[in-house]
Amino acid sequence: MPPAQAAGDDHGTDGFRLSAPGRHLATEGVQARLPAGATSTLGARVGAFFSATRSGPDLLVGALPFDPHHDDALYQPLQRSARPAGTQPAPAGRVIATAEQPSADDYASAVGRCIERLRAAPDGAEALRKVVLARGLRVEADAAIDPHALAVRLGRDASVTTYVVPLPVAPGEAPAWLVGATPELLVSRRGREVVSHPLAGSARRLGDGAADRACTDALLASAKDLGEHRFVVEAILDGLAPLCSQLRAPPRPSLLATETMWHLATRITGTLKNAETSSATLAGLLHPTPAVCGTPRLPALQAIRALEPFDRGFYAGAVGWTDSSGDGDWYVSIRCARVQGNAMHLFAGAGIVADSVPALEVEETAAKFMALRNALGIDDARA
Repeated sequence: MPPAQAAGDDHGTDGFRLSAPGRHLATEGVQARLPAGATSTLGARVGAFFSATRSGPDLLVGALPFDPHHDDALYQPLQRSARPAGTQPAPAGRVIATAEQPSADDYASAVGRCIERLRAAPDGAEALRKVVLARGLRVEADAAIDPHALAVRLGRDASVTTYVVPLPVAPGEAPAWLVGATPELLVSRRGREVVSHPLAGSARRLGDGAADRACTDALLASAKDLGEHRFVVEAILDGLAPLCSQLRAPPRPSLLATETMWHLATRITGTLKNAETSSATLAGLLHPTPAVCGTPRLPALQAIRALEPFDRGFYAGAVGWTDSSGDGDWYVSIRCARVQGNAMHLFAGAGIVADSVPALEVEETAAKFMALRNALGIDDARA
């Protein structure tokens, strides 16, 4: 990531934070906004932005929405800021209410209807093969929730990348942020070198050595989970192949662990043919992957719109940065919540295929809520 340059208030209204293992980017304020648009036009809009003479940091930061047809939210900050030493998480208020959106039963019903669609899909290249369905958990506290303090708590898990991204709000509304701790790299670019580290196929960590070994053995042998994972890896390889002179991926996934979950993961590396291909172009090309949407993309998007009772907004989109040289990092915005005032909306999703079991998908989404629930002090009985 670009180095921090100037000290600033770590809790500024427009503060952007992205903290990965060994890397940290923090900014303050807004110098200029990138004209919003669909994800497919991201590379062209970023190129046009940097082609103009501008003052301020040579940097754009922000978020892409889940739906690639909706507007993104990227901006040039006023300044980079130094990472504060010894930041302690401030109290975020006592949780006074939680509400599932939809309920576990309604989510299981939606999964069942999705399975029916998958099983009824005709054979062929465009047949629906996987859909990622999400559900939410609305949390209310008795005081305003500090997004930066929440990110500090989430950052205690050294295996994830934490982020705080200011979001667009309607005039007169309180400021809002996307806050999360993602284990998944959509794409990173340095010069001609490209890296993607997709995840798909998950299981809850159990906190017991023998039980976790049995769990990971089952995950690595699961035809369902390996199939889900293969969809994602193949989509990313297909997207990058025309742009790369070299492209490498191991034949089988490995395990990636966070504090609460096990994931199947594959590290993909490549070398671009053209040094002018930017990280923004790559992010716009790859997003949304089958890890957060399904496959094929358009039928999966249509199924999500029909089966989910809410607009995902920036959940399951991407957060990151790019500069005028084309370098940048883009992470999949999962394990996250939209924070506004004393309320936050948590999100979690599960990949649905033809042999999915609705009750197990409910359990998977519940497990994926755990990182944020733990940060807020919400136990299983409360959620």
